[in-house]
Amino acid sequence: MTDDLTPTLSPIEDLIDVLTLRELGTAHISVTGIAGQSAASSIGATEARVFEGRSQRMPHERVFGGQVLAQCVMAAGLTLKAVEEREGPRPIHSLHGYFMRPGDDTQPIRFAVEEMRDGRSFSTRRVHAIQNDAPIMSFTGSFQAHAPGLEHQLTMPELPGPEGLRSLADLLGRIDHPAAQHVAHQRPIEQRPVEEATFLAPSPDAVAEQQVWMRALAELPDDPLIHAAVLAYASDYSLLDPVLRRHGLLWGDPRLRVASLDHSMWFHRPVSADRWFLYVQESPSASNGRGLGIGEMFQEGQLVATTAQEGMVRVKDA
Repeated sequence: MTDDLTPTLSPIEDLIDVLTLRELGTAHISVTGIAGQSAASSIGATEARVFEGRSQRMPHERVFGGQVLAQCVMAAGLTLKAVEEREGPRPIHSLHGYFMRPGDDTQPIRFAVEEMRDGRSFSTRRVHAIQNDAPIMSFTGSFQAHAPGLEHQLTMPELPGPEGLRSLADLLGRIDHPAAQHVAHQRPIEQRPVEEATFLAPSPDAVAEQQVWMRALAELPDDPLIHAAVLAYASDYSLLDPVLRRHGLLWGDPRLRVASLDHSMWFHRPVSADRWFLYVQESPSASNGRGLGIGEMFQEGQLVATTAQEGMVRVKDA
């Protein structure tokens, strides 16, 4: 990565490199001052496997939250290899994460994974994303072996397809600003909004919803864990946009202060993150300096994932 934030790899090569974590070893957990209890019985784990991954450079000089989510998915999933060799595949079915501190995009991140439980059908992992000796994200993920059961889903809305819609790269590429150029040329996920993007003009109807078509810019490796991680990465894009739409705000408004607080995601069905999926988003509430975004992801008529994120959304006085 050069100093002017121009990557030496293509956006997809860069993302795959970021998701390729290096295992460093094992950290042992000890507990003192609790009479008659061991670490395992008092906090649920005695050790953590530690991985490390690099950070993507960003115009705002903070780590992109979707990057940390995706790396946590990878770190947790890598600890299931032995289980999957014995029992068969266990893809991720849910994650919950709290963004605790902004990350430094010039520094790598370490991921300490606690193997909380491996049952007959489910595996649970707790991940601490750590940078400069402090946690920047607390993450829990659950993985499940395939099982038959009840089936129903929301109906995919009838909307224009991605063909004929302009991408954010087309819309922002002509703007001479580092953030616009980053979105236009360095994001690994193509985005084609159905409505006018909140980067350019406030929503004329003040509705708390939007729809965006997305896909990875190029073919991804044939690994379900990578596809799940890339979907988690993409899920952090634009999920708070409906909050801004409802109040006629733009991302470039100098009064605006936005930061993700927490993020949840449920994976319902297999997905290919390098093929088009529709991200339907809405905001049911904003209050107390926070806004909530809810999203559903559809691919080929199937509901493949549901997301939720609450963020700090403040408008400072001019």
